[in-house]
Amino acid sequence: MGKLTTAMSLVAVLALGAQAATLEERVKVLEEQNSVLTEEVLASQSGGFTLVDAEKTFNGMGPAASKVYFSENPLSIGGYGEMFYANPDNGDDFTDVYRFITYFGYKFNDWVVLNAEIEFEHGANADKGGEVVIEFLYLDFLLSDEFSLRAGHVLAPMGLINLRHEPTLFNTVQRPEIERQLIPSTWHENGVLAYGRFDEVGIEYTAGMINALNVNNAKTTEPTTGWIRSGRLGSSKNASFDPAFVGRLDYTGLNGLVAGASMYYGGGSNLKNDPVNDVDGLTTTMFDIHARYENGPFAAYGLYTQTTLDGAEKLSSNAAEKASGYYGNISYDIGGLVGLEYKMPLFVQYENYNPVEKTVDGQNEDAFDTETVTIGFNFFPTAQTVIKVDYEMDEVNGQETNTASVGLGFIF
Repeated sequence: MGKLTTAMSLVAVLALGAQAATLEERVKVLEEQNSVLTEEVLASQSGGFTLVDAEKTFNGMGPAASKVYFSENPLSIGGYGEMFYANPDNGDDFTDVYRFITYFGYKFNDWVVLNAEIEFEHGANADKGGEVVIEFLYLDFLLSDEFSLRAGHVLAPMGLINLRHEPTLFNTVQRPEIERQLIPSTWHENGVLAYGRFDEVGIEYTAGMINALNVNNAKTTEPTTGWIRSGRLGSSKNASFDPAFVGRLDYTGLNGLVAGASMYYGGGSNLKNDPVNDVDGLTTTMFDIHARYENGPFAAYGLYTQTTLDGAEKLSSNAAEKASGYYGNISYDIGGLVGLEYKMPLFVQYENYNPVEKTVDGQNEDAFDTETVTIGFNFFPTAQTVIKVDYEMDEVNGQETNTASVGLGFIF
């Protein structure tokens, strides 16, 4: 079959080449056919392995995570990686093999799909802060464009980065801090989601139930920056389960624009396996308003988010009650302006947030008030690889820290 396909492709080359009126047209035809033949050879050598298309996404996820949905082969393997060098002005410089991710997908048939993400973080050396984590592992039941089901260990459909956390999709070396601390990316929990899209009106939605955050922890009662982030239970062994609601709605009807909102609501003390320390009457509410837009060389993205903890006084007299913040990132691709065939966006990002904006006793509410400006550029040798350079200027409660960083990222 492979020989027949190759022979037919060669015949097509000769036929199209004969019809070409000029040498330029013939060269173009040959280049196109060579690309087809290369794909066929790669597929035959790898059992049908599918190349990632950086322009294709499924249900709002990144291109590499979406790979299985567009693969002709039942088995799909993909992934991404990030590593960086940082030089802060208040300490020693350092490097980190931050993340290496593998995606495994399998199509049981045309409507039942397995998708999984396994993360190796910080070199996966447990003695030095590394870990191996399953970030999602679920079955999709593709019933229709308007309504499908996802069950298993899923990504919470909140914010911009949590679903699209591959390094080619955001400009900074590090993910925006707001989407690490206030929307605790990568945020993954056990649950069931319904999702779909209505192309005629440009609407996409996701809604369902996931395991609740447990913000009944020391970082909430102290309080400190990571009180929301430390509430993730993820794929841990024998995790308590308390159902929480999560929903998302996006408008995609205007070319280049995605704009919408997400919401999460659930109990704040998910400690059923520890009834002595469990606390009744805690509820966590989180929402965000987000948007991203691309038009030629110009691109922008950003969001506003807020989290409130009702019943925080039951934890301690100075527990965290509220966090909020916003950020925006604007970039312009100057590759064409300087005569390059490669993408080279220059960007500026502004973040303003306070992870402990309000406490029960009203004390120390300015201690974590943060303003950050980051400037930099990306260079894309290919659509799947990126070199990042940025300079981050932080001010936390009046204390300034500047950090220069260089990062490498890729998807496959």
